[in-house]
Amino acid sequence: MELGLVLRLLLLEMFISETQTQQASELISSECLKNTLHFTLSMELFKDKYLSFFAVDQSGIAWELDEALASQCGYTVTYSSRTSIVFRASALSCYSHLEKDVFTVTIQIKVAHAPDMKNATTHQKSASCSYGPQSPREIVCETNYMEVSVRRNVPQNEKDFILNEPQDWILSFSEAKAMEASMWQIVFHRPEEKRALLVSDAWRAGFGFSTTETRILLRVPYNAAQVQLVKVQGNTFSVVSSSMFYKQHWMILMVDTSVACPVDGVNYTNKTIIWTVPKYFQALCTGATGFKDVIVEAGVNLRKLSANEMASRKFVLSNDLNTITVKVPIGAEGGSYKTFVSSGKHGAKYSINLFLEHQWEDSKWGLTKYTVIKEIETPFEHVGLAVTNNPNLSTRLMNVTVGIFLLDVELVNLTIEGTTVTVSEAIQHGYLTYEIQYANRSKVYVIQVPFDAPGIKKEYTSDDTREYTLNVTLKFIIVPTSETFAVPLVTVTAVKDAVLPSARGFCDGNYFHLIITCGNVDQNWLPFISDQHLMPETAQKYSYSLSDNGTHLAVSVPFLSSLVDYKDIHISGVMASLHLTLKDGITLANRKGFSISCRFRPSELIQCLPNGTVVITAIKLVRLADLDTSLLVLRDRQCKPSLVTKKTATFKFNVNTCGTSRKFNSTSITYENDVLYFRPGNDIPVYQLKFVCVYTIKRSADVQYETKNNMPSSTKPGFGSLDLSMKIFKEKSYSEPYQELEYPVVKYLREALYFEVELLHPADPRLELNLENCWATNSQSQDSLPQWPILINGCENSEDSYRTVFHKVNYSLRVKFPQHLKRFEVTMFTFVQGTTLLQMQLYFHCSVVICSTTPLPSDMTCQRRCNPQKRLDRSAEPHPQGQVSSGAVLIRKIKMASKVFFEHCTILQNEFLIDEWSSLEIHEIPISTRV
Repeated sequence: MELGLVLRLLLLEMFISETQTQQASELISSECLKNTLHFTLSMELFKDKYLSFFAVDQSGIAWELDEALASQCGYTVTYSSRTSIVFRASALSCYSHLEKDVFTVTIQIKVAHAPDMKNATTHQKSASCSYGPQSPREIVCETNYMEVSVRRNVPQNEKDFILNEPQDWILSFSEAKAMEASMWQIVFHRPEEKRALLVSDAWRAGFGFSTTETRILLRVPYNAAQVQLVKVQGNTFSVVSSSMFYKQHWMILMVDTSVACPVDGVNYTNKTIIWTVPKYFQALCTGATGFKDVIVEAGVNLRKLSANEMASRKFVLSNDLNTITVKVPIGAEGGSYKTFVSSGKHGAKYSINLFLEHQWEDSKWGLTKYTVIKEIETPFEHVGLAVTNNPNLSTRLMNVTVGIFLLDVELVNLTIEGTTVTVSEAIQHGYLTYEIQYANRSKVYVIQVPFDAPGIKKEYTSDDTREYTLNVTLKFIIVPTSETFAVPLVTVTAVKDAVLPSARGFCDGNYFHLIITCGNVDQNWLPFISDQHLMPETAQKYSYSLSDNGTHLAVSVPFLSSLVDYKDIHISGVMASLHLTLKDGITLANRKGFSISCRFRPSELIQCLPNGTVVITAIKLVRLADLDTSLLVLRDRQCKPSLVTKKTATFKFNVNTCGTSRKFNSTSITYENDVLYFRPGNDIPVYQLKFVCVYTIKRSADVQYETKNNMPSSTKPGFGSLDLSMKIFKEKSYSEPYQELEYPVVKYLREALYFEVELLHPADPRLELNLENCWATNSQSQDSLPQWPILINGCENSEDSYRTVFHKVNYSLRVKFPQHLKRFEVTMFTFVQGTTLLQMQLYFHCSVVICSTTPLPSDMTCQRRCNPQKRLDRSAEPHPQGQVSSGAVLIRKIKMASKVFFEHCTILQNEFLIDEWSSLEIHEIPISTRV
């Protein structure tokens, strides 16, 4: 490699090192406390990141610290508060450098955004502390390890060197003599055994060691195999009884390295933490006498508190004969609350990092310094959350405050109507969230939502008031543990902004019309008439129309609908009412109602047809609630209704039947009958509807009611007589024709009629029926005017907007000879007179020609199936021809188009009495009732 390149690389390396050091200085601070070095990391700078800690030795090698290595080597990582992470290193930790009573520790921290630590950023920090004056024996009880260090200098000869009682460490003397020279050993003393290990073996077992020119140190993790749990004055201690020795040719140096640390002793009473530590105990004081307290002090985070500071924080330090007690109020300064989750509930624990230092003198050790670092965490306590709603009515904005939370809680998402969105995505739905922090290191979250945002439920309550309900679930995460919890949030705001539905109504011809202006309170209201929910799906069944343009609901109901109530019948008219109720879509409770009443001409109830057929509709009155319309009869009680609904009964009969009476005068014939209702077992009718049909003599003719719905015709051009039939069917399947009593057939414009023309006789399979022309007239006469062409020369009328549709005839049980039938479909929109839609009676006629199924080539008539051009020549072959007609068809106005109804509106009772006559003319048909 060229020298220039090497220099450039070295300079780059130096630049990176300097940059990392500068960054580390900004991110990591250090402090010397009680022979430990504290590195403090700001939680804010490392939030939402993954950290790895490394200790760097004198060779520059970085050793990654897991929990086991940290407790073996004298390192501790703890969260001292919600805002910082503390890395503590013991003065004699594994990779520290001690020189002239100064120890130096170097750490590395790798920071990454993913747990696999890819693309991690490395920060390195070094700091030094003075290794202060040492007591003959020092014991430190850290949160993750125990540590004991003792002097190893050779003591002077003393008069009482020979002991009266054996000590545990003396029992290791035999092992010390047997070992090789210049080899450190450790002997563990347990009641059941005594075990000696080389220091190297003890290291592999998890124990930590360190030596200086004057001291020996043993570090024991709390979970080490040689640890015993011993009760002392009701408190549990972790105890390790051990001796360490070093053998040289001329001497054996043996040191007692026993250590004991309390693992409990904390109680909680009346919002107070009570921490008790026994003063002198057998494991540390074997063979010692003459105990004397030198220093007893306590503090927080290894910082001693003065008497004034203790008093201001309401700390109490008690030094009794056998115990030292520290009392701390829960929530006191120096500690912090942390958020936790238990069984899905949000709560908190108070934690404080106390320390106690006890120095005493005794006859054996002289001065012992005993330091206990105790991280205390109170039990979980559920924290209730306050929800405050301060809406801004002028801006129509909900303003909801939720809290109080600690600073370690963050809002991550919201669930709106079952959809979970992040905080940033929620803004797009109109949900703005932000936090407000307070000086006491707590905070609240504020949610601002417009009244008309998605997920806001609107409900009319009363008068002019609506309630807006915010129902959202907030999800929070706890830093840095990543625990989550949810807070369902339901808040209601009452606003006087309700606009109730209003209505106007009128009657036109045979219909009630009700138009409702919906207002703004109809979100969950459904329209009902006579307990029938109005929907487009049922509009055809009940012959009403329903439409909604977003602001208005329009309902049109026929006068003779089962949804209508009838109050009375008089010659002046029929008083009928329509009641529409808007009901709650969930509870079906009545919200608001509208009513319209109109008088309709009685001619709507009766039809006196020219052929002597009478169609009379009897109606059920409101005051006869128990009347069963199916039990209505005519004077001849054998004459019963042909069509029954809940509120009407329709009779269809000939004037010469059913007990109808008649009267003659010089100009007319009058037919009379009654519709009657008898309660069971009673011969006096409780309902009587009299009706009259008057036929003027000059317009009368021989009326002969047909037994078939066709007018048979015949022709005899060499084939004998022909019988033809023209029927109207109810559906496209041609499975059910209209029966005799169902004529005249009532159809609305745009509805279809399905015709079938059939050759009935002769039943010769060699014959085929073809249609030539079909047309419609106002009367039974085939030649009457006006006429409306349907088929011309066997083809559909090209001038029709809705053309005739032909349907294929297939063989079936009913159809033996398909060639004897022709089927076609006619749309009623075809029939107009000028620009006026027809509302009258029509008859349909067709001319037919009978052909051979195997026509000759010269037979132009039967060869041509459909020729829309005018025929110029005649076939040389003679063909039987004939004409056939249908029964009567009544055309009515087209129904109003249905639209999906807005699903809601409100109700206070209104009634409109509209005293209008029907626009249709009536004959002299007096109608009366007797109740």
